[in-house]
Amino acid sequence: MALAAQGFGKARPTAPGRRHVLSTIETLGLLQIDSVNVVSRSHYLPLFSRLGDYPRALLEDVAWGKKPALVEYWGHEASLMPRALHPLFRWRMADAKAGVGVWSGVAKFLDSHPDLIAKALDEIRRRGPLSAGELEIGAKKGPGGWWGWSESKRAVECLFWAGELTTATRRTGFERVYGTPEQVLPASILDTPTPSREDAHRALIARAAKAMGVATERDLRDYFRMGPAESRARIAELVEEGLLTPAKIEGWEQTAYVADGAARPRKIEARALLSPFDNLIWFRERTERIFDARIRLEIYTPAHLRTHGYYVLPFLQGDTLTARVDLKADRKAGRLLVQAAHAQPAANGETPVELAAELRLMAGWLGLGDVEVRPSGDLAGALTSALA
Repeated sequence: MALAAQGFGKARPTAPGRRHVLSTIETLGLLQIDSVNVVSRSHYLPLFSRLGDYPRALLEDVAWGKKPALVEYWGHEASLMPRALHPLFRWRMADAKAGVGVWSGVAKFLDSHPDLIAKALDEIRRRGPLSAGELEIGAKKGPGGWWGWSESKRAVECLFWAGELTTATRRTGFERVYGTPEQVLPASILDTPTPSREDAHRALIARAAKAMGVATERDLRDYFRMGPAESRARIAELVEEGLLTPAKIEGWEQTAYVADGAARPRKIEARALLSPFDNLIWFRERTERIFDARIRLEIYTPAHLRTHGYYVLPFLQGDTLTARVDLKADRKAGRLLVQAAHAQPAANGETPVELAAELRLMAGWLGLGDVEVRPSGDLAGALTSALA
C-alpha cells in the first residue's frame, strides 16, 4: 500500500513527458530540494525512480520555466510542490515572520535590519526578480555564520521564508532568483483566501495520508513537518470525517491510519534506485518499520567511519530493499561509478541482474556511457559479473 501510494507498481511510460512529471509530483505532494550533486541533485531522482529515463529539462521547465506549475517553499525541507499548495503554507510564513519556534533567527534578522529589508524589497519591486548577488544593498561578503552568507543573501532568504519573496527561477549553478509573489505567482493563487491554521493543517495531513497510503501519526506529521499536538487533533477530525481509518499493522507498535481510497495491491513489481531524500524513505523510522532496513545518510560522517559510503542509494526490487550502492557520476570520465555495493538480507539471485539493468538505465539518463564497479562491498563481484 505504501509503495502504490508513492507511485510504484505501475509500468514506467515509454516516453515520459510533462504530463507524467506533473502527475508524479501531484502523487508525491512535493519533492525535497537538495544541492548535493554527486549523482544528480536529489529533486531529479524521485522522478527517475518512478518514470525511468525522463528528460531532466522537463522538471526544470515545470519548476522554473516560462510557464511554471510548481513553487518553492519549506514543505518537508526546502521543497518543490504544486502551486495549489502555496496558500496552505501561509501559516508557516506567518510563523517565520513572527519568529515562532525554529523561525526565531528569521524574525530576529528581519526585526534588526529594517532598512536593509526595505531596500531589498524596494529594489526587487522596481527592477524585477533578482539574485542575492545582483542586489545593490549590504555587504557583499558575509561573516562565518549562516553559511558565510552576505547580508543581502540573508535578507532575501528571510523574506523568502516569511512569504514576502518567492523563487522566480533558478540559474546555472542552481542560483536562486527572488521575486515578489505578485511578480511570480498567478492571480488564482494570490487571490485564494488564506485558510485557517486548522484547515490548512487538516488539508496537509490528508495530503500526506494520500501520499503514504498507510501511516502512523508520526509518519503523517513528518511529511510536511507538522507539530505533534496540532497533528493529533487534525488526525482525529479526519478520522471522524471518514477520510482516515485507524488500523492495526502487524509489527507496528503505533496505530496506523489508512487514507480514504488507498490502493491495496496484492503485489508490487518495482525496480528503482532511491535517492536518500526520496519521499518513500526520507523518514528513517518509517523506512525501518516498513522495510526492516536501517538507512542512514553518511555524507557528514568521516570517511573511515562510514558503513556503506558517501552517497548511498537503496535499491528497491519488487516490494523489498535488496541492495545499497554508493554512487558517483564521474562526468569527466563519462561513467557512473559504483564505489561500493552491499546486499541487503532480502537479496536474491536476481538482485545483481536487476540492479545492473537499473544502473545502466541511470547512466544513460545522466548522459554517461559506462558503469564501473569498484571491488568494495559484498555485492560488488556479482554486480560486476552481471554488468559484464
